[in-house]
Amino acid sequence: MLIDKSEYLKAGVHIGMKTCTPFIKKFVYKIRDDGVAVFNLQKVDERIKIAANFLSNFNNIMVVARKENANIALNKFADVIDGKAITGRFSPGTLTNPSYKDFYEPDAIVAVDPLIDEQIIKEGKKKRIPIVALGDTFNAAKDIDLIIPANNNGKKSIGIIFWLLAREILKNKKKIKKDSDFKFSQEDFGVEEDVVEEKK
Repeated sequence: MLIDKSEYLKAGVHIGMKTCTPFIKKFVYKIRDDGVAVFNLQKVDERIKIAANFLSNFNNIMVVARKENANIALNKFADVIDGKAITGRFSPGTLTNPSYKDFYEPDAIVAVDPLIDEQIIKEGKKKRIPIVALGDTFNAAKDIDLIIPANNNGKKSIGIIFWLLAREILKNKKKIKKDSDFKFSQEDFGVEEDVVEEKK
């Protein structure tokens, strides 16, 4: 695995929701007594690896999230891999209207929540830009090229996923040789040391 399983558990990456879409079901390990779906961490880890390999083919990566708790992770990720982060509201036309002042043409997109970030997914599809997204158990995979099944609500979960993606992309691009060459901590990506964030 990319990191010790305990680190995923500590960050709550495995905690899903009580709703589970048919597509995401195959990544679920079990349903707890309280109805909350729990992700299979082996599969989550594999998908992070696949996503990092896929994203390593692109230079100009845009990451987006309306969720405020993703801000630190996204800004740091964009900084580390030399990409672009849009946090908060995504303005319609950013990818499709060349006369818009903040018009941008990324080679690939990473969205934190396909449901909330649907505007960029629509525009990305229209422009035929490859789209990677984090998918919680309630998310559908429509118009997404590659889903990373994981808790996309917890700040720590989002942070650890983007920390791993950044590290693996730099390794794949030969900017660093090994994990220990990656000089950024999980805290840099918003993974603070405290209790696991549970979701209701």
